[in-house]
Amino acid sequence: MYTHHGPVMAKKNGEWLSVKSFNRSIISLEQSWQRTKATSFNEFKKVMDLRANTSNNTVYADAEGNIAYWHGNYVPVRDKNYNWNKPVDGTTAVTEWKGLHTVDEIIHVYNPINGWLQNCNSTPFSVAGMNSPKRENYPIYMAPDGENFRGINAVRVLAKEKNYTIDKVIAAGYDTYLAFFEKLIPALNNAYNALPESDSLKSILKEPVQVLTNWDLRSGINSVATSIAVAWGQQLMRPINLTTVETDDQVIRTGKFAADPNNAKILLTQLNTAINSLNNRYGKWKIAWGEINRFQRINNDIDSKFDDNAPSIPVGFTSSQWGQIPSYSSRVYNNTKKMYGVNGNSFICAVEFGKKIKAKSLLAGGESGDIHSKHFFDQGEMYSQGKFKEVLFYKEDVLKHAEKTYHPGE
Repeated sequence: MYTHHGPVMAKKNGEWLSVKSFNRSIISLEQSWQRTKATSFNEFKKVMDLRANTSNNTVYADAEGNIAYWHGNYVPVRDKNYNWNKPVDGTTAVTEWKGLHTVDEIIHVYNPINGWLQNCNSTPFSVAGMNSPKRENYPIYMAPDGENFRGINAVRVLAKEKNYTIDKVIAAGYDTYLAFFEKLIPALNNAYNALPESDSLKSILKEPVQVLTNWDLRSGINSVATSIAVAWGQQLMRPINLTTVETDDQVIRTGKFAADPNNAKILLTQLNTAINSLNNRYGKWKIAWGEINRFQRINNDIDSKFDDNAPSIPVGFTSSQWGQIPSYSSRVYNNTKKMYGVNGNSFICAVEFGKKIKAKSLLAGGESGDIHSKHFFDQGEMYSQGKFKEVLFYKEDVLKHAEKTYHPGE
């Protein structure tokens, strides 16, 4: 079945749902190509005027010192009285197609006076700290995105420095503070202190609560607090996500959960569950994060099988859901006790624009997919520590460092 709104995709509560997608447009391909060829800010803005990018936010920088951010690009004009996060009535004229907003109408910021921009897949209203676009100036449907703790941390870190260099940018990008636990640990402390002495949790949780209370909220390979916090945070995700808030905002939802005294028992029981899980898996709860959080590359399969008995590298980073900027998401497998990284930062690059481009980068593991190549895992240690290598951008630099050269056909 098909309607002028698009093909019928499903039926819900006795009503048909249809969706039209802008996913096979030659204009989108042209825009993707032309933005790589733009040589100035004005040229890049003209490419943005094509309004065919349906999936990405855009961050821009150039050698002239311009920086810019656009929240989306292909943004339909919609009636402000409807909640466009949910299906809308397709039988009324007010929900009919009304074209696209111009680039000047969508949420954007050019050259904010603070001199930096950040994008952590969250609200655009913190993209430039205090100099961000204002929520009240735009319709809700343009940015229903809520804030996340990674965005909170990025703003906090970037605001500390006024004169950035490429090395300072890298250092900021590897800040290990876990903002997710800022309000949860004080709430845990209050809940623990309110326990009567006769409650069994009073003695069971005494040491773990003390470890978390004394923690500086920074992850690291030698940190026992990180091991406890991540195990506890994983147990708390479901009750936190069930907390009702007006917008899908991780920071607001977590803060509301932590502030509710009715959740005191949940904080304590879930910490107890986390401690038991560490004891059951590792034989102790006092275990450093680097002992259980590992980076391993022993084959080139997409569905890689990990092996506790094979070599691996300790990693001090955590998932971005805890507010970590250098995202490293890991988990255990059916055949492992340790946690192995499966997603997060993959190709990371810091670029300094000027008459000559200077850049440093890191790749998860190594450049080669050949298990027998010395470049299969030669960036493993560097990746686990955030130590970057120089990017060989110019031909003379590539030739200078070439291990082997050849001509096609020879």
